[in-house]
Amino acid sequence: MWLRTRCDITFDVAIATPFILMLRPRSGINQWIARESYTLNPSVPVVEYTDNYGNLCQRLIAPPGEFSIRTSADIMTADNIDVCAGAPFDEVQNLPDDVLTYLLPTRYCESDRFIDLGQELVAGVTPGYDQVATIVAWIRDNIQFNSDSIHFQLSAVEVNQQREGVCRELAHLGIALCRGLCIPARMVVGYLHGLQPMDFHAWFEAYVGGRWYTFDPTQPHPIGGRVTVAYGRDAADVAIFNQFGPALYPQAMSVSVEMLDAAPN
Repeated sequence: MWLRTRCDITFDVAIATPFILMLRPRSGINQWIARESYTLNPSVPVVEYTDNYGNLCQRLIAPPGEFSIRTSADIMTADNIDVCAGAPFDEVQNLPDDVLTYLLPTRYCESDRFIDLGQELVAGVTPGYDQVATIVAWIRDNIQFNSDSIHFQLSAVEVNQQREGVCRELAHLGIALCRGLCIPARMVVGYLHGLQPMDFHAWFEAYVGGRWYTFDPTQPHPIGGRVTVAYGRDAADVAIFNQFGPALYPQAMSVSVEMLDAAPN
């Protein structure tokens, strides 16, 4: 399907403030960026680089006053996500080098504290994809997805205690449980067509059967219409903006995803 994504963010900046933004999707095996616009007002010099996870990042200094960022892109992406029941577990010694980092505990995904729970949840389940699917089903049944939750910026341990969270919290729990079973898992942030209420969205991918598969504990069944903006070990790696100086929160922010009838001209 063809999707058009838009994001508008406005800040009220008190003093000149360095930012790192992560707002540009890039073409890859699962998506093709046909058109893109990226507007800063006021216009300031920007330096772009690619981080350790392959994400496109933009460095800039926002001047005092109102500072706005507007992005838009036309993207071809899959209508559905791949599902592969029975895809096998990959032995750690056979994993690609760049996948190994997604086995380790991180700030928000304390996988070393989920080994026992993970083993309990998947007892008798075929190692690999089916274990991840079992974990996701357990999260859907036991952790409430609430986009208005007062519980946010939680680690996997904390969301397991609170039993409620937004999309990134549920993804953290899924990642931690997978890593506790020696299944590599990574955080994904981007857009999801039809998400209600519309906002940036987070889900996770697990590496089984020699490739990455998408899992989303917030949705009742596997759905496509996804646009990936960033990958990382957890939410600390995939923030759409980081500012360095006085704490800044958007004065206004809007996100939209619409389906196009045909490929853009």
